[in-house]
Amino acid sequence: MGDSHASSGDEPTCQEVLDALDDPDCRAILRETIEPMTANELIDACEIPKSTLYRKLELLSTASLLREQETVNPDGGRVTRYERSFEDVTISLDDAGEFSVQIERVAQTTDKRLADIWSMMGEEL
Repeated sequence: MGDSHASSGDEPTCQEVLDALDDPDCRAILRETIEPMTANELIDACEIPKSTLYRKLELLSTASLLREQETVNPDGGRVTRYERSFEDVTISLDDAGEFSVQIERVAQTTDKRLADIWSMMGEEL
């Protein structure tokens, strides 16, 4: 899944954002992910089956509304946490009748940016 849209600078289409925001499970996940949460925590908090949760996480990731963070577990292995990656989403209609989407991103600290880079490097290895 990853954070390919947000990390590469590509913006999602208006339809991708609308599809994610139209889904009640996706909205529940976004409400819960103000702070990073694991999939198991989200399953409990949102009362969503595991198989459904991963489909919803993919939908939110494609819409660049959720970011994935991998950290090293002190007991070994990696832990993946999911966090909402925006502060505001604006859907606009211009004079030509075209819809557009603007996503205001959360400002990241240097530590978070380094953690993201480290996570992406791990995916490449």
